[in-house]
Amino acid sequence: MKLRGILAVALLLGGCTAPARPAAPSPAAVSPAPSAAVSPSPSAAAAADLTLAFGGDVHFTERTAGLLKNPATAFGPVAEVLSAADLAVVNLETAVTTRGTPEPKEFHFRAPPSAYAAVKAAGVDAVSIANNHALDYGRVGFADTLDAAAAAGMPVFGGGRTIDAAYAPLILPAKGVRVAIVGFSQIYTLADAWKAGPATSGIAMAWDVPRAVAAVRAAREQADLVVVFNHWGTERDSCPNTNQKTFAKALADAGADLIIGAHAHVLQGDGWLGHTYVAYGLGNFVWYVGSADTGVLRVQVHGRSVVKAELVPAVVSGTGQPRLLTGTAASAATRRFTDLRRCTGLAAAPA
Repeated sequence: MKLRGILAVALLLGGCTAPARPAAPSPAAVSPAPSAAVSPSPSAAAAADLTLAFGGDVHFTERTAGLLKNPATAFGPVAEVLSAADLAVVNLETAVTTRGTPEPKEFHFRAPPSAYAAVKAAGVDAVSIANNHALDYGRVGFADTLDAAAAAGMPVFGGGRTIDAAYAPLILPAKGVRVAIVGFSQIYTLADAWKAGPATSGIAMAWDVPRAVAAVRAAREQADLVVVFNHWGTERDSCPNTNQKTFAKALADAGADLIIGAHAHVLQGDGWLGHTYVAYGLGNFVWYVGSADTGVLRVQVHGRSVVKAELVPAVVSGTGQPRLLTGTAASAATRRFTDLRRCTGLAAAPA
């Protein structure tokens, strides 16, 4: 049975296209890492067995907007897989607002507050807002996104009203285990404009590596299990890029137990970076256009160790919902996902 209370703070075609740039924002834009605060010690239930479930990018626009006419069924049968997990997380790839002004970018996504009712009904326990669409309608729309989440009782992470809130770990209990989740965006588009500041709302940026590493270390001090959910990767490229690999190494060294990602609109491979389990990309999940391999990443954890990870295979259907696969289609999709490991540099088992 799920426990959803918070203990502490915090396409396949088009859709998120970002212009290519040779380097990250300049180091001058990097904020100082916060000083370590006194944190509660991890709980005594650290060795419990947990099932975690992760999905990729979710939003409600065009064909998926109609799904909100009945939020209870918006995700379709895949909700059973999410609900069965002790903790389920997806990336909410949209502003939740009816206000604001479109930002100077190509694609804009927004949804009504019923989007949160839909993810809750699907068994999702928390959503990442560290992505390149959360501020599509500016900080007015982002304020609505945060307010609607609070009103719905849906925990969000990776963004907030200040930089401290954006980088703070969201800590959720599952079977008595403290699970900390942090989220970062590694997308160039409007990164300097959308980053959170000392008194400015926004999202947690991966480009501020010292701050991101400090956030993971702070989560490590407070929790039994540390999960990082990143928005990163090159669109439509099933292999992780150099920035992903470099950042994953920094997060693993800082104490991340699991590193999960999305954004590329296609699946990317998984495996182990030392003792850290990494799934570079989960692709589209509830999506407004196209069809692609997708699924629920189901991860079995004992203590801090991932003992089993599998993709429950699905395909983005004509409604935009994930349609679970069975039989030979499921077996073929599973093989395709396993084969993606070849270009990740990840191991098939923990070191």
